[in-house]
Amino acid sequence: MDSPTCLPAAVIFDMDGVLVNSNPYHLQKWIDLFNEHHIPFDEAALPEQTLGWRNDTTFRLFFGSQLTSEDIHRLNEELEAKFRKAFGPHAKPLPGVQSLIVECHAAGVPMAVASSAIRKNVEFVLEALQWRPYFCCLVTGDEVSHPKPHPEIYVKTAQELGLAPAFCLAFEDSFVGVEAAKRAGVKCVAIASTFPAEELRKRTEADVVAPGFEGITLNTLRGLFVGNSPARGNRV
Repeated sequence: MDSPTCLPAAVIFDMDGVLVNSNPYHLQKWIDLFNEHHIPFDEAALPEQTLGWRNDTTFRLFFGSQLTSEDIHRLNEELEAKFRKAFGPHAKPLPGVQSLIVECHAAGVPMAVASSAIRKNVEFVLEALQWRPYFCCLVTGDEVSHPKPHPEIYVKTAQELGLAPAFCLAFEDSFVGVEAAKRAGVKCVAIASTFPAEELRKRTEADVVAPGFEGITLNTLRGLFVGNSPARGNRV
């Protein structure tokens, strides 16, 4: 007899490029910051150098490794204030993601956010969308020691959910995000909202690459999990 296919024990969402199409605003905030500080950059290379990474990694790449923690804090506050001001009036979910969130909530599947963004930004976006009650935990870039692609953020999120990573499902849009999820042992669906689907297939180990959330339901996700049941020891 074939093993039954079951639902993920929990669903973990990255935020930028997954819950919301905020990445154009993130790119613009970096462009504005670099221009104001007279930092040279290649606009074509900027998405891969900034999207999915924690800010301190990008600051050191462009401003130099000599930055102090005070420098990074000051730049971070300047950068993210630009983002919230620009993005706030335009905050809207990626097509299809709200119906999946509502379905997960109705089915009793817990949801979390694991984002490289600072907590202030994650709370800001979720409140703007009126989604905060759907998520039982948030783990953000300023709450981990090692940024993506290190697996720490997904390991910590699974711990807060009380689950083994192997029974959780992540939605990611960046190369470093997919790598973080997979290194933690989390199943991962890569959403081609930021980078082309073919590049995500070629350069990541995502379990599924999808053009977007349209057509993704809990039923379509069952094939990723075989014999997945809390009674079978997936909780920790």
